[in-house]
Amino acid sequence: MAVILPSENRNASTMIIRFLKNWTLPVAMLAGTIGYFILARVPLLAPTKPVVNGMIAFLTPFLIFAQLLLTFCKVEVHELKPKAWHGWLLLFQTASCLAVAALLICCPMDEVYREVFEGAMVCLICPTATAAAVITGKLGGSASSLTTYTLLSNLLAAVAVPLVFPLVEPHADISFFSAFLKILGKVFPLLLCPFFLAWFLRAFVPKVHQILLGFRDAAFYLWAVALAIVSGQTVRSLVNSDAPVFVEILIAVAGLITCCVQFYLGKRIGGHYHERISGGQALGQKNTVLAIWMAYTYLNPLSSVGPGSYVLWQNIINSWQLWKKRKKEEAEQAC
Repeated sequence: MAVILPSENRNASTMIIRFLKNWTLPVAMLAGTIGYFILARVPLLAPTKPVVNGMIAFLTPFLIFAQLLLTFCKVEVHELKPKAWHGWLLLFQTASCLAVAALLICCPMDEVYREVFEGAMVCLICPTATAAAVITGKLGGSASSLTTYTLLSNLLAAVAVPLVFPLVEPHADISFFSAFLKILGKVFPLLLCPFFLAWFLRAFVPKVHQILLGFRDAAFYLWAVALAIVSGQTVRSLVNSDAPVFVEILIAVAGLITCCVQFYLGKRIGGHYHERISGGQALGQKNTVLAIWMAYTYLNPLSSVGPGSYVLWQNIINSWQLWKKRKKEEAEQAC
């Protein structure tokens, strides 16, 4: 009978920890997916569903708040100023959304294709994810530039969506002003509260601020836990959808195309201003939870499959970027 030595146990544990650190985002998405199917398919767990749903409703905003607080502790207030590349990205979001909207309004088409284009339109105008600064910082980009663009893109969406989307689907029963406040209300408290708290701690409680600065990578792992929750919720919405699989695949492909195009253009435009990483994350990493709400509120609910699938696409790209950065660092250390 083979005897497992303590050193072998340590080596195995080290390998597992290294694997989890290197592949955090894919593991988080897989964990969220498996967690959903276990909760949904195991009858013994049925009584726990209300408790789990309640915990998720609390955990998701808490995790986002905590990770943003840790990220904003590293951001100087004077660094938050608009830059030229911000304007170009906002212009692309506006022009691409208007182009797709004009196509939907002016060109009669089958309902299936309308759903595909509506899914793409939501993905284009959707603002930057509130937690995009976390991944940007992990990749070596500027969290302050990204935070500035996040504020600007959310303002753009709050104005453009209530004006444009009702022209595409006139049935939406919500006024411009109420929709404007609704979008800002969903995003800005979660974005601004941790920012002002980080500023307060820096100015008035510097010891606590220094302690939080010590948790350098904690924001990334908090984001991974939030991603596991979002992945589970996305899988649940896709599984429970009544739409034909073929239509869902078409809309998901539209989400993939818009995701790749936006990451590519964001990097190209940001690269001209020496902020390639920040530009790519600003345009490519989206607030998919808000996008799904916008699709359900204004458009054909089936179009929400677009931003739902975008969760998968953007985090595959994020995982690839992190892997590429890690390989580059390992190569530099080997030299």
